[in-house]
Amino acid sequence: MLRFATLAPQPPLPLLITGITGVTGYHALRYFQARYPGQVIGIRQEDDPRLSGPGVVACNAEDREALAKLFDRHGFASVLDCAGNCALKACELDPALARRLNVEGVENLLAQSVRMGARMVHLSCDLVFSGRKGEDYVETDPTDPVTVYGKTMVAGERAVLEADPKACILRISLPMGRSLNGHAGAIDWIASRFKKSRPATLYTDEIRTPTYADCLNRVCEAVLGGHLAGIYHAGGPRRLSLFQIAQVINRLGGYDPECLFGIPRTHAGPIPPRAGNVCMNSDKLRHALGYPPFAPWPVEERWVPTHRKWHYERPANEPRSPEFLDQVLARLPRNMSYA
Repeated sequence: MLRFATLAPQPPLPLLITGITGVTGYHALRYFQARYPGQVIGIRQEDDPRLSGPGVVACNAEDREALAKLFDRHGFASVLDCAGNCALKACELDPALARRLNVEGVENLLAQSVRMGARMVHLSCDLVFSGRKGEDYVETDPTDPVTVYGKTMVAGERAVLEADPKACILRISLPMGRSLNGHAGAIDWIASRFKKSRPATLYTDEIRTPTYADCLNRVCEAVLGGHLAGIYHAGGPRRLSLFQIAQVINRLGGYDPECLFGIPRTHAGPIPPRAGNVCMNSDKLRHALGYPPFAPWPVEERWVPTHRKWHYERPANEPRSPEFLDQVLARLPRNMSYA
């Protein structure tokens, strides 16, 4: 059993979480509201009514006046910024919209967090890199994104560093957890194809460092409650291609292996362009926290694909079902714990 050291320090409260309809923000809101009842507010876009309830406010981060009123009303002491449009094709087709959501929204948020003296933790991503280096990106490597999305994330990072030297930027990879609408994020999008017996084509040479959303919540809590500043990589210890990730989901979900196809990026269309091996080295974060922050995804070594036909193998003693997938891939399994 893996065990993760130390209880996370309490973040300054009240806490504002942005981007709560995305996978990361959705899980963060549930986690922090359970931990600190009545002291956590999440904001969503005004035209997205999918999420509502106590502690959920419709407020566009691009609306500076509405954001200022929200900060004045609640007096936020910390901000976890999970917002942003990560739809690669949509960003390519509408760069102005991508900039409005991924850069101007951050700038507006910073204007209020700096004014209030709030602790800011901003989530960026591994796609600020092209993957041409090969792997093992560290924080000092120059950014060279190949997509509009990646370029706007770099601009967002720059805005944070210039406005608030005490802020912390966490570059995350693929957060693995269920989504609000059942179709967003790696697990839900891939599984939704398999559930309908539709083909899913994933790239064999786009390599990422996925993390359980459960682990990422604890990392965000520790960083919010601490004093880390600047950029830290927050990728998991296991490196997988998008095709391998789909293999895991296909096999443990008990889906038809004939629905999964793997191709190299050179066979992809021109929009959106694809990054290569953008694996991040997260040693800086591990040393700063004093313990390994992430369990590997998937947590069991026996669930790691070893060849292209691995998902066709169905051991008799291995559980396989959508429910089992949810228990071990969309959340940190119960027999894994933090100490």
